[in-house]
Amino acid sequence: MLEDYGLSQSSFLIYSDNTSAIDISKNPVQHSRTKYIDIMHHFIIDIVEGNILTLEFVPSEKQLADILTKALDF
Repeated sequence: MLEDYGLSQSSFLIYSDNTSAIDISKNPVQHSRTKYIDIMHHFIIDIVEGNILTLEFVPSEKQLADILTKALDF
């Protein structure tokens, strides 16, 4: 879709604080822990292998998206 607007990007970067999810996406071997993951979620593994998407670790304290998902103290 970005190419339709004249923008191109070789790969996308997503920051995550879940090291298990990052490890599963980088290792395509099926483990007993991953056998119940829905087929549509394996799409992420294919995208990571194709170098379209890159997952990088960021500590929870620096995860900006948590502001939108956590309850605020008043």
